[in-house]
Amino acid sequence: MSYSDFTFQSLRDQLSLHLRQDASLFAYVEEVAVSEYLQTTLQENVASALNINTEKARSEMIIAPMLIEVRKILNKQVSLFSGVEFQVDTALGLTGVCDYIISKSTNQVYVSAPVVMIVEAKNENIKAGLPQCIAAMYAAKLYNEREHNEVDRILGIVTTGSNWKFLTLEDTHVLIDYDEYLIDQAGKILAIILQALMPEPQVAMHQSR
Repeated sequence: MSYSDFTFQSLRDQLSLHLRQDASLFAYVEEVAVSEYLQTTLQENVASALNINTEKARSEMIIAPMLIEVRKILNKQVSLFSGVEFQVDTALGLTGVCDYIISKSTNQVYVSAPVVMIVEAKNENIKAGLPQCIAAMYAAKLYNEREHNEVDRILGIVTTGSNWKFLTLEDTHVLIDYDEYLIDQAGKILAIILQALMPEPQVAMHQSR
């Protein structure tokens, strides 16, 4: 079993996770300014990626530039991994390749403090990608506990490149954002990812209780 094999039922039965989707988790996160470089990149890439309409095109031409921009904004104080094996617990099925991981560490050699787990939606089906993302988020939580990393909340993202869905994991509680953001809201998408990597994330959690 691997991350992609999980279903909503197995998340509940095997990992004892509690899922909710009934609030706008990031409504009060203010968007950040998008650099001229990223604006130009997206202007040139988005239409082409959507016309090509393959997961590889969307990944390379939209998703990767967005995540690289996050690392630039944070002066490379975080690390970004793409297509890496993340083996955490074979018995629980928490193994496999993760599309993207952002780690709260400058270590670019191996994943050492995963905070943001990103899944590329297959067949443009974001809902179908949620269980895989949640399983990877739980693996990140276990990894951080094992390594004594001070990470209380894991941010998850399922994206087609053009659409971005966010979710959070704290303890055994998964909150799936009611909202979905489009790539033309790049400043908002960047802001949500950035707040997860700051010392004190500014998500108004009382909105989701």
